Amino acid sequence: MVVPPPSKTESRPPSRGRAGNLAGRLALVLLLLAFVAGGAWALSTFNRPAPRTAADPPFPVPFLEVEPGAAAPGSAGDVPAGEPQASPAAAGGAEPLTAWATALSEKTDIPVRALRAYAVADLVMRSQNPACRVSWATLAGIGRIESHHGTIGGLRLGEDGRPSRPIIGIPLDGSPGVKAIADSDGGALDGDTRWDRAVGPMQFIPTTWARYAVRANGDGRTPDPQNIDDAALAAARYLCSGGRDLGTGEGWWTAVLAYNNSTEYGQNVYSGADAYARASIGG
Repeated sequence: MVVPPPSKTESRPPSRGRAGNLAGRLALVLLLLAFVAGGAWALSTFNRPAPRTAADPPFPVPFLEVEPGAAAPGSAGDVPAGEPQASPAAAGGAEPLTAWATALSEKTDIPVRALRAYAVADLVMRSQNPACRVSWATLAGIGRIESHHGTIGGLRLGEDGRPSRPIIGIPLDGSPGVKAIADSDGGALDGDTRWDRAVGPMQFIPTTWARYAVRANGDGRTPDPQNIDDAALAAARYLCSGGRDLGTGEGWWTAVLAYNNSTEYGQNVYSGADAYARASIGG
């Protein structure tokens, strides 16, 4: 997993609010009840979309995937997902993504720069590993918990995708509630030559970063865990590892719990991802 659950407790931002989460969950429960009642509207809502192709609409158009007959929110039967529907090239370059991110940022309080990073990671993975079906909403749900999208503690994301100050977690030194992970990179990423620490907006420990890191913009430079683009793409690659399909309830929950093996963590990611997906479709 990326970082053991207890190790990041001190560095996580607070959730967006119990009322918002309850409202989102209530909305989903109402939709599920409508499905059980056999309404045509519910049938159209829960049918799985056709596979995405380059011929899909020319900018991110999300959808919400929930398995018919899914259990209550927070269980392994639920799949929050809102996904961009075209590659950056098909979208006509960066401008459509920026316009989408700007509009959605006002609804979600996610920085535009972070939304772009999550969407680009989604689009890259659709091209490189379409069977995975990881979504920008899931990445945003994780980013919300790990660093409040790179803005934890009053930080801000620059246009270069880096926070105004490097995000470095507590030492994984085996203290109560913390797993002991000895330094693995000579302190290159976290500045600690004794213990590893989680770093960057998506909170990677050095060993996991070394395995899944890739430069998102393809410029040939060394991947940077503090860069939201590189971090989001590495997170997507990690979630998709092992042949996982995040378009299914089982696949989604297996992936998220692999990122952090905590039921509470998975439920919080679900809550955020579901709310973000619904906001993006006006739900």
